[in-house]
Amino acid sequence: MRENDKNSIRKILINYLCGMKRKAHGAREPGHIQKSVEVTSTAQRGDSPAQAINQRFLRVNPCSFAVLNKRRKLKHCVSVISLFYLMNFSNCMVKAIVMDQDFEKLRNKMVEEQLKTRNIKSQAVLNAMRTVPRHLFVPENLQSHAYDDSPLQIGLNQTISQPYIVAYMTEQLDPVPGMKVLEIGTGSGYQTAILAQIGCKVYSIELLEELAARAEKTLARLNFENVKTKSGNGYLGWPEEAPFDVIIVTAAPGKIPEKLIGQLKDGGKMIVPVGPVNSVQSLKLITKKGNEITEKDLLPVLFVPMVE
Repeated sequence: MRENDKNSIRKILINYLCGMKRKAHGAREPGHIQKSVEVTSTAQRGDSPAQAINQRFLRVNPCSFAVLNKRRKLKHCVSVISLFYLMNFSNCMVKAIVMDQDFEKLRNKMVEEQLKTRNIKSQAVLNAMRTVPRHLFVPENLQSHAYDDSPLQIGLNQTISQPYIVAYMTEQLDPVPGMKVLEIGTGSGYQTAILAQIGCKVYSIELLEELAARAEKTLARLNFENVKTKSGNGYLGWPEEAPFDVIIVTAAPGKIPEKLIGQLKDGGKMIVPVGPVNSVQSLKLITKKGNEITEKDLLPVLFVPMVE
């Protein structure tokens, strides 16, 4: 936003408040009192009309002018204080607008430079990555780095995955609106939001209660109603909601969890990083067709371990 636009917003707010101030003061002018005062005796006393009115008015109510002046001063103070807070509010509003515009530019840059150049082609995935505000899923002190081409720490020894990995894993599942998805490892909730933005019905499990509560709050703030979260053991899945069209696992088990395969519907897919802790893992795509399970190695990755 240009500086001229910022100044225009401030001028509009100031003019609006000053107009209210003039209107309030005009409503309190003592003209209605003065009209009720007799001025016929002014010539007899030799006073000016203004002096006569003041003397007559003070005889009727000697405290009235003092009260009226106090009210005027009070109104002036209130107006000044209101103007101060309004100016601060307008500054905050301008900053918020500018920041939102900056983050939007960063999201577009992320899509163009990090995703499209690495062969992410799904329009649904690209649109979701362009829309979901990733910076709201990371700690405030890291928001300026939210759209960097790297994972970020989110506390409790957990991370939010690199944007490309989020997009890649999502695209491999070929999600469509209405698809029923089980996510193991809610983490920050960003991957959950991407799937929900596409229109999937997402069931997400997070082992750490604090992370689960934080993610649930962020998702609710962004009005994602097609998401259901809980804190629990991801190895057990969510049997009462099974079967699922697809399962996405965002932490690395040492081997493929059998119970999760059992909760896939026939023809369903699961994407999961498999391998040892603190070492390179293999991102695998599992496909279930009847009793046949096929595995496909996609690319080397490094995820936090999946624990029970």
